[in-house]
Amino acid sequence: MSHWYPNTFAEYVFRNLTEEHSSFHLDQDLDRSALENILSICYQASFMREEERQVRFRLIIRNPENIPPGQSPPNGLHRFVFTEPRPCSEEELRRLFPAASFHRSMIGVTLDGNSLPHIWGIVHSGPRWLQLMHGGTQQINPLPDSLIIFVTGPGRITVSVGLSPVAGLRGGKLISSEKDVLFSRWLRDFFAANRDEFWGIHQEARRKYGAGWATIAPEFPMMLGQNLMRRVISLVCSFRHGGMLVIVPMEFSEKLKEPNPYLNIKYTFTADEGKQGVQHDIAMVMNEFAQASGSPGHAPPLGWSEYQAIATPSLSRLDEMLFEKAHLLAELTLVDGAVVLNRRFELLGFGAEISGGLDNVTTVQRAHDIEGVNREPISVGEVGTRHRSAYRLCKALRDALAVVVSQDGQVRFVRWLDGQVTYWDQMSTSILDF
Repeated sequence: MSHWYPNTFAEYVFRNLTEEHSSFHLDQDLDRSALENILSICYQASFMREEERQVRFRLIIRNPENIPPGQSPPNGLHRFVFTEPRPCSEEELRRLFPAASFHRSMIGVTLDGNSLPHIWGIVHSGPRWLQLMHGGTQQINPLPDSLIIFVTGPGRITVSVGLSPVAGLRGGKLISSEKDVLFSRWLRDFFAANRDEFWGIHQEARRKYGAGWATIAPEFPMMLGQNLMRRVISLVCSFRHGGMLVIVPMEFSEKLKEPNPYLNIKYTFTADEGKQGVQHDIAMVMNEFAQASGSPGHAPPLGWSEYQAIATPSLSRLDEMLFEKAHLLAELTLVDGAVVLNRRFELLGFGAEISGGLDNVTTVQRAHDIEGVNREPISVGEVGTRHRSAYRLCKALRDALAVVVSQDGQVRFVRWLDGQVTYWDQMSTSILDF
């Protein structure tokens, strides 16, 4: 299907919500026609403006009596119930959205006996849910298992259950977790050796100081590193400036700071300053997580969900430290040129210009799945200079990975795969652009 619209989008969402092995559990029954109606209303509202402001809102489908009274952010939801409900229409959403700040509130909707939607009030959530989207320790109660619809721009809609994304619609294209490159096996393998280094540092600390520490699941450092990368890319997208991250093999860490045929890095760092990377930081998080979780006895190893559910001051500080590293890396992309990192995510420099002397690339492979099993040849004639330079670099430096972000927020992963330059379009980095 070339373009998706509310009817087909609703069918996809409904199937994912109701299939036999679905992991989603809704607190309110919703039939397909009612879902399609609500999504169509939200879709139409997404193209509207109110006094030159773009319509942007979160809508939660939940009965007001299922939100306990007397609570307020950051520890709960605060409901404000209208004396009389309002019809849920695109015009009503256009008028109401300024009073329900996107980052702090949701528009409360319920269904009547005929499955027609009505707006019953406003739900104040506070802004901390934004922190949870990118990982980190969970400092507030999660949003309830209600259907939440995010309208973030014209034709841009995301459906989630709580903060678990179901699917998204952006520019007539379907977005789903099946297209999330950050979950690919090849990307996991790309960082495998350096992930083992994190694990080795943690295991050494366990031997010295870890009496009574909980056991951490082996995949935890992978999830932590993945969420750090997701944070960086999401922040770059939010700047609407465009940029590029180039991740190179460890053996090129010093070579690329000197004259070389691949990159001219305008701003480089000394070894000590540039190596304020994440290897040591991730190991510190692992150590603190194991210590804060206490002795597990024979409990299973702790993973990502347990990490999100724990909130100690020390872990929160470490998570904030990683978040600040993500901000730093993202902000460096605001300078023209690429930000260059090695596979430990150590910063080598920024403002890097990819050599114009590298061989041109006229055709690349577009991957249709996250592993690149199904691909098709694509001419490079329709992309800009930033993308073409990334293609040239990945052809010449075949162990490199380029992440290219366009001004419109499009994210593209580029690497050499099976003898050809291959790219993946990453449709989402957070629930806001899912």
